[in-house]
Amino acid sequence: MTRALVGTVRSLWRYPVKSMLGEQLDEVDVIFKGFLGDRAYALWDCETERIASAKNPKKWAKLLGFQAEFISSPKPKTLMPAVKFALPDGSTATSDNIDINTTLSQAVGRDVQLLTSAPEAPSLDQYWPDIEGALNREIITQLFMPSGTFFDSCPIHAITTATLSQLKNIYPEGAFEPCRFRPNILIEPTDPEAAFIEDGWVGSKMFIGDQVCLSIDTACPRCVVTTIAQMGLPTDLNILRTTTKHNKTIAGIRNSVLQEGIIRCGDQIWLE
Repeated sequence: MTRALVGTVRSLWRYPVKSMLGEQLDEVDVIFKGFLGDRAYALWDCETERIASAKNPKKWAKLLGFQAEFISSPKPKTLMPAVKFALPDGSTATSDNIDINTTLSQAVGRDVQLLTSAPEAPSLDQYWPDIEGALNREIITQLFMPSGTFFDSCPIHAITTATLSQLKNIYPEGAFEPCRFRPNILIEPTDPEAAFIEDGWVGSKMFIGDQVCLSIDTACPRCVVTTIAQMGLPTDLNILRTTTKHNKTIAGIRNSVLQEGIIRCGDQIWLE
């Protein structure tokens, strides 16, 4: 089949702990489970027995005030290294500290445990804000995650700079920064004006660099996480309203791994 050049890798992101801020990378190992080390850890809500997620900001918006990064680079087929936390109060802690559960519980204001492996049937609470056009409004639903993972759905998420730029053009006052959308791969498309171009890639194979191949499984529906204050950005419900009004809440694509390898910033991206 013919391959078409569609863009390059603008930036790469890994999130060692679910719903916390992550790491920007120059290159990353891609395994069948996604970016090596991505969502390797998560917090367990001892009261609800569900995974803590900023998708329910009434409980977990604070998580986006935590920065998590590995103390050393993860290596394939080895145990995950410890994670260093930068807490909202300016203090730091590491996941191998004997008191880490107490430290994190105090920081989030709920009784939590740090998990290093996912339960067989993980789930989380998802809040749906009152936005016209949304499927659910002003309710909390239970989202069941893929068995044995801390992912909401597919293991890799990508979005184009053109889509973020178009959303910014529609709502100039909004801060449509990549961190709000939590991509693993930010793509610079060959056509910088081609907003929402990735919607049309669903069902294709995406080749990145000279090693990695991904399947593009679905378009990515957006949620309340895009609206939460983080990285110096304000709370802004109009971020999600704009996405919902102009592209049916869709921005970006969800991907699974067909061929492992290394992705680097600047790698070319082809579709087949």
